[in-house]
Amino acid sequence: MKQKYLVGLDVGSSSVKASLVDIGSGACAASAFYPKTEAPILAVRAGWAEQDPQMWWDNMKLALADAMTSAGATADDVAAIGISYQMHGLVCVDRDLQPLRPAIIWCDSRAVPYGERAFAELGREHCLAHLLNSPGNFTAAKLAWVKENEPEVYERIYKIMLPGDYIATRMSGTPNTTIGGLSEGMLWDFSEKRPARFLMDYYGFSESLLPDIVPTFGIQSQLSAVAAAELGLKAGTPIAYRGGDQPNNALSLGVLNPGEIAATAGTSGVVYGVLGDVNYDPQSRVNTFAHVNYTREQTRLGVLLCINGTGILNAWMRRTVAPEGISYAEMNAMMEQVPIGSQGVSIIPFGNGAERVLENRETGCSVHGINFNRHSKAHLLRAAQEGIVFSFCYGMEIMQGMGMDIRTIHAGHANMFLSPIFRQTLANTSGAVIRLLETDGAAGAAKGAGLGCGIYKDGAEAFATLQQLAVVEPDPSSAAASADAYARWKEVLQSVVHPR
Repeated sequence: MKQKYLVGLDVGSSSVKASLVDIGSGACAASAFYPKTEAPILAVRAGWAEQDPQMWWDNMKLALADAMTSAGATADDVAAIGISYQMHGLVCVDRDLQPLRPAIIWCDSRAVPYGERAFAELGREHCLAHLLNSPGNFTAAKLAWVKENEPEVYERIYKIMLPGDYIATRMSGTPNTTIGGLSEGMLWDFSEKRPARFLMDYYGFSESLLPDIVPTFGIQSQLSAVAAAELGLKAGTPIAYRGGDQPNNALSLGVLNPGEIAATAGTSGVVYGVLGDVNYDPQSRVNTFAHVNYTREQTRLGVLLCINGTGILNAWMRRTVAPEGISYAEMNAMMEQVPIGSQGVSIIPFGNGAERVLENRETGCSVHGINFNRHSKAHLLRAAQEGIVFSFCYGMEIMQGMGMDIRTIHAGHANMFLSPIFRQTLANTSGAVIRLLETDGAAGAAKGAGLGCGIYKDGAEAFATLQQLAVVEPDPSSAAASADAYARWKEVLQSVVHPR
């Protein structure tokens, strides 16, 4: 029987999603996620965030079974498996491949001092030239915390891995990782094109703690008989792709080439662009990792800008400022009555914690230029969305300074991108064409598996069937007004960041 489906798994911190992509049509045949309410995050102390890897596995099984049933798929129908996962986490396993402690996940901040100390003592320029980032609060620094604070756990570690590595290991019994995974943990040296020995030596880590490196696209391992029986799949099914959630989101949107941008704007916002040359921001305001198609021979870097105060500001405005009970669509219609630039109102949207783009300053959200006789709720609502756009563009200027020529932004038709004002303001201010596409991370991981096992010959073929819902181009009649509003916003931002 000819195999019909590719399986994609997206292991997030709030849920695990499984999607089945039909090989013939390229369409998503079925998808499901678990748990139905947000997965718990253990916070034993302030700033800590941990999850039990067993929870990921249990939810993955439920989601996969649900999606398989919805598609009417059997074990023989599945050609390959791809995995997307929450980035920067740390899973420590013993020789039996059993977790030694809960996973320290991406939003846990306990390791910040360990990364900052390494950055200072190893030298800012040396770290940036080799890691393209500060060691920061990434996987290597988290392991340093374990080494110092839980030595009895550290002594028993056989391998360290990222959440996606753990799921793949649980499936196959074979621990391995990717260059992309090592890079997001600050464990890859882009100058030497090998694991970052200088940082591992500084922390006192043995390189033997790292799993073997496998290609991002390729037969990384195969489903074991034990895991196959547990998952309802066929033993020997190849695991053929693995990528962190943001690089994978870019892949899902067909973003593989230098100058292409993937953007999301949920609670927080991410702009992720592809760079064709090794470069970094000297002020470390954006993060740079190996993109999914990076190899030792081909430089493809993903430059990641994260804005914390994005959809959370829009939601706060709906709850607090907009008329009670209004929908987002009705709120967007209210804003359309206000001209571009909100008649002088500017909102600095950074009210959801310290922002890396501002060199980890915590400015808070602030409103500027209100005239009590002129401005209404609608002005505030529009100024909030414009402020979010302008924060994106501010970060994109950093990317351009690194040599990125931004011409196209690919985005899912969701969250803030459902707002016509948001997306038109972004097109006008950035000068880029926005392509709104129908996809998700699990479906992208499935297509990644198709690339890895040779079903698709290249990315163009894999994403040829990606459904484009709309194209938003800069509007020459309103671009100047957007540029003026952005210039005013930047002046206000400078006065907030550098008060006299």
